[in-house]
Amino acid sequence: GACRVHRNIDLGKEAAENLIVLDPSDPRNYIMLSIMYSAAGLWSDASKLRSLMKAKVLTRNPGCSFIEHRNKIHRFVVDDYTHPDSHRIHKKLEEVMRKIQEVGFVPETESVLHDVNEEVKMDMITKHSEIIALAYGLLVSSANLPLVIIKNLRICRDCHKTAKFVSMVEKRTIIIRDTKRFHQFSDELCSCGDYS
Repeated sequence: GACRVHRNIDLGKEAAENLIVLDPSDPRNYIMLSIMYSAAGLWSDASKLRSLMKAKVLTRNPGCSFIEHRNKIHRFVVDDYTHPDSHRIHKKLEEVMRKIQEVGFVPETESVLHDVNEEVKMDMITKHSEIIALAYGLLVSSANLPLVIIKNLRICRDCHKTAKFVSMVEKRTIIIRDTKRFHQFSDELCSCGDYS
């Protein structure tokens, strides 16, 4: 939320703790606080909170993205290798990531809220469900058609930036609907004005 964006961890912590008191069964409140802790580098606090969620058996729906091809809906999750074309999809993903890096794309690894090294963070970012769905769409659809992806969570800053660059290098319109808005990416611009 706004407290994370503006790096006001104290206010964010107070707000999240009050939300937890008001509704201790809502996993989103714990997740929000855990994300703030992780973004601030407070790894042990984030870990304790995730342990508390496990103890209370609080879970959230995993992030997933959907794209239609030939009247069939294809569903992808993070680091997904379950699709029959997963080998080709991940090869396409590697190709696209190379292309956008050649024109100046630099991943925003602060989106990865795990205590791991930078190389692992870079790998984790490219495996988000909407980016896998995007690679699949590029692989199977006609170049003159927009790609339309539906995501069940908000798009992270890095995936937003990735979609902008992909729209530029592939000369494609990409539409991603997340829980907050439609994002229409075209020639490295997004209709949301980078509000994400």
